[in-house]
Amino acid sequence: MNPNVIRPGQTIGILGGGQLGRMMAVAAKHMGYRVVVLDPAEDCPCAQVADEHIVGAYDDVEAAEQLSERSDVITYEFENVDLEVARLFESNGKLPQGAYSLEVTQNRAKEKQEAVAAGLSVPFYDIVDSYDQFLEALDKTGYPAVIKTTSGGYDGKGQLKIDHEDEVAKARQFIKEGRTYIVEQWVEFDMEISQVFTRAADGEITYFPIPENIHKNHILHESRVPAELGETLVGKVQEAVKRLSEQMGIVGTFAVEMFMSGEDIFINEMAPRPHNSGHFTIEACNVSQFEQHVRAICGLPLLPVHSFPSAVMVNVLGKHKQILIDKLEYYRGVHFHDYGKKDARTNRKMGHLTFIGTSLEEIDERIQENQIHLW
Repeated sequence: MNPNVIRPGQTIGILGGGQLGRMMAVAAKHMGYRVVVLDPAEDCPCAQVADEHIVGAYDDVEAAEQLSERSDVITYEFENVDLEVARLFESNGKLPQGAYSLEVTQNRAKEKQEAVAAGLSVPFYDIVDSYDQFLEALDKTGYPAVIKTTSGGYDGKGQLKIDHEDEVAKARQFIKEGRTYIVEQWVEFDMEISQVFTRAADGEITYFPIPENIHKNHILHESRVPAELGETLVGKVQEAVKRLSEQMGIVGTFAVEMFMSGEDIFINEMAPRPHNSGHFTIEACNVSQFEQHVRAICGLPLLPVHSFPSAVMVNVLGKHKQILIDKLEYYRGVHFHDYGKKDARTNRKMGHLTFIGTSLEEIDERIQENQIHLW
């Protein structure tokens, strides 16, 4: 019996109690594990399905030590958790993913540097910490360009697009003293995709089908599987993330967002955990991104991935939820996930829908019949 394998009946600790933690916990409970979560919010989504909830801030060392004491292995559900706490878990031998992938993905500049070091293409970028340096960077990038905070920010937060010279002054208010920013050349791309994959500690790697990701107001609206890529491009995408994963020593489920421009691939951003664009895997694949993640961190063999021919995942935001709840009995041929969040703010992710079928055309007909296309 391998002592490094975490077996059913043992406890998985999850740092962060949002919807990703909730779906990790559901997968873990299905496999017979106990789950304890650390999150500052009472009745957070993960706590609703976990065995225990430690209420504490992500940088609360005492709470972190409690999580470590009660867990046989620990993972995190999003990248904006405290890095020093993650290093504590790593030093205790309980964080198979390690802290390095967190360190990289918490900083957009480090993400770009890792991609370049792996021999991959990224949009031209420059690192700045003042308005004057931003103006110098614009001379190199040209227009359009986008300026982003190097840390924090998601769903379009923490970034500003500059389309032409008349908009440059907007950046003066955006740039705050003492912060560092990344200025990127805007890539005119054919589509945005993501490759979600899982890598075991021994280097075994499995890939999920590649979705095309459609955004509305900088928030992911739909993930459509499969993206219209030929076999050659699919192979190129998978080779890119394999090189990146080997360089960074990835363990667990990981996602890389990319821009496709003709035959060229540009690495955009990374996520060191299951990803919103991979939620379709719960119904559309024989193994979800969450179960595969649990397998990887527990030292179990990964499953070969098989999938339905097509799937579409649609995010349910706060502004959609009541419409959906009021008419749920009229929605046909759709899987519904509710994250258990009480506060349905307008653009907050409250759940998602998944359609699976024989083709994207057939699924699109169902989306129209259910009037989801009007969202």
